Amino acid sequence: MATMLLKSFRSNLVNFRAYQFALITTCLVLLTAKSKKTLAKPGVKNVVLVEGVRTPFLQSGTTYADLMPHDLARAALQGLLHRTGFPKEAVDYIVYGTVIQEVKTSNVAREAALGAGFSDRTPAHTVTMACISSNQAMTTAVGLIAAGQCDAVVAGGVEFMSDVPIRHSRKMRKTMLSLNKAKTLGARLSLLGSIRLAHLSPELPAVAEFSTAETMGHSADRLAAAFGVSRQEQDEFALRSHTLAKKAQDEGLLSDIVGFKVPGKDIVSKDNGIRPSTMEQMAKLKPAFVKPHGTVTAANSSYLTDGASAVLIMSEEKALAMGYKPKAYLRDFVYVSQDPKDQLLLGPTYATPKVLERSGLTLADIDVFEFHEAFAGQILANLKAMESDWFAQNCMGRKAKVGAPPLDKFNMWGGSLSLGHPFAATGCRLVTTVAHRLKKEGGQYGLVAACAAGGQGHAMVIEAYPQ
Repeated sequence: MATMLLKSFRSNLVNFRAYQFALITTCLVLLTAKSKKTLAKPGVKNVVLVEGVRTPFLQSGTTYADLMPHDLARAALQGLLHRTGFPKEAVDYIVYGTVIQEVKTSNVAREAALGAGFSDRTPAHTVTMACISSNQAMTTAVGLIAAGQCDAVVAGGVEFMSDVPIRHSRKMRKTMLSLNKAKTLGARLSLLGSIRLAHLSPELPAVAEFSTAETMGHSADRLAAAFGVSRQEQDEFALRSHTLAKKAQDEGLLSDIVGFKVPGKDIVSKDNGIRPSTMEQMAKLKPAFVKPHGTVTAANSSYLTDGASAVLIMSEEKALAMGYKPKAYLRDFVYVSQDPKDQLLLGPTYATPKVLERSGLTLADIDVFEFHEAFAGQILANLKAMESDWFAQNCMGRKAKVGAPPLDKFNMWGGSLSLGHPFAATGCRLVTTVAHRLKKEGGQYGLVAACAAGGQGHAMVIEAYPQ
């Protein structure tokens, strides 16, 4: 009996010492860990990201080709509801972004919400701000919650490039409208007789600036040349994006994707544009915009994409009261705009220092960066602009450069070049990815930045929710 007691005492002593060691080690780690302040503000509601999802992003003209935009948006909304179990009637408002509008569903937010089974008493509206449309949807949600108007808002974005509106020529449209108003057979015959072959030529949509008539790809090529970004640098960055995206896909890190059963086809469960190539293969491609000496090609540009995204944004108080664990705090954000001709794609350069100053942070405080990759040349030009004191002083009116994000923190799960870029859906993907990366990598602050048509841009600081 005494022997058994002695053995038990020794065993308990060993366990106690192990516990002491673990406790001391934990305390030392906590004491020596880098301490960062929270960005909570007195008297201001904490707004949180509860969940974010998206459909798989697919190259236009592939599996989604026979759908409509509201079908994809509805799938994202239903995926969000399924993943969270959030009661539909508890959603106070829905905001969606879109760029190329389907004429039949101009307020796609409302049509998608009704299709997803939300109450017909839940208001919904659609916003458009080019490639930062869903960013605008999210910050609209933040504003509604901060103002005390809502407790739970669903925001998102959808883009469907497989079927874009193609208009008749202006003269043909005028003739057809006049035909509709003509009251006599003679008037109708006269109008029909005025139609010429040239009137039948359609107006094809183009990703071009209305104010400058320049395509975005052409502008990206000029921007790359202005900042001395070589073709090789662009191809290397594009290859990096595809390689990192493939790695993230294989490791199951792209967990924001919800499977979508396309009518008459199989369930789609992953993006289909991730295709790591080789520098040799990419070098064979010809310039896509500035010919024959341009550097922007199909391989180092984002491709036309179909897809939708959705996020659930709430006040922290309401989320906790309903038993939900938020993913992240949505903190300060800014919108910027500049010359749409020569600085069309420099939104991140202008927005990043502004949002950091508003948050009281420096570039070194940011653990995770997610920038929208419209073109490899656009990203690299922004990084060079951010590293330039000359550009800061002469173009931005700042005393010194903000500095470029370190690449080991930058778009580590791929970006728009590889994952795809459904114009209005990308913003939600960026924010959700930051939240997921902060959790996985143990960081506290993330920064989202994006350029947009019209020479506009956006940046937002996101803070990890305590685990």
